[in-house]
Amino acid sequence: MNHYQEFAAAQLQKLIPIQDEFKKQYKIDSYSNWFYDSDSEILRLYNDETDEVFFKYIPIGTFSLTSKTWMWSWFNKYLSEKNKFETLKIKKFGKINHYTKLYEGAFQSDEYDGWEFLAISFDIFNGIGAYNVKTENIDFYLLLTEKIESNMNPEIKLLKQKTLECGSHGFQRPAFVCQHLNLENPIGFEEAMETHKGMELNENEDLQAWCNECEKVRVQYGEWNEESEKFAKIKLICENCYFEMKELNNA
Repeated sequence: MNHYQEFAAAQLQKLIPIQDEFKKQYKIDSYSNWFYDSDSEILRLYNDETDEVFFKYIPIGTFSLTSKTWMWSWFNKYLSEKNKFETLKIKKFGKINHYTKLYEGAFQSDEYDGWEFLAISFDIFNGIGAYNVKTENIDFYLLLTEKIESNMNPEIKLLKQKTLECGSHGFQRPAFVCQHLNLENPIGFEEAMETHKGMELNENEDLQAWCNECEKVRVQYGEWNEESEKFAKIKLICENCYFEMKELNNA
């Protein structure tokens, strides 16, 4: 066993009783559902609206079940959490101590590495627990740093509105745009109301936008009707994609 293996094994052994106590305290194994929000960096574990718990998290990295590859979050361009760059502290620590696995961005690995990385991260970031989000192709390793009280918390209220799973941005609030809007070419961006990212929406409000050509057709018919809607062919996207489209068209 080399020096890194000894170090990683020791950190993991130190984490195990802490994690066991954390699981016992918050009963995290009792929740059948999970949801994490990359914008607020909050993990929700829940059974229903009355049985839930919320934590702030730092995304440590991901393990691909198909390619058997570990990727540190600082290296992963698809993760949108701003605090992913906190993990550069792990990279720095790895370089100082010549621990290759801690400073290479991506490499062949297994799921056991992920738990060792969580254990190493635990001391660096003063964590309170860890959580492994399992999806069909990728495991996400999250270091939990703080429990959040949900009563009247505006971040929690916003998070609960996010129900659409986007391949690029994870779970987000839904938005509606015409078939022509895209993330490549600016073609105009008309909105049903003035919007900004993260705004609170009332129950009867949605993020809705359409292109210049759709606006001409809407004006021609005087309203949204069967014919104008047939031209627009409204599609469902996530909130982040919506505001990326808005930024592209307003640039």
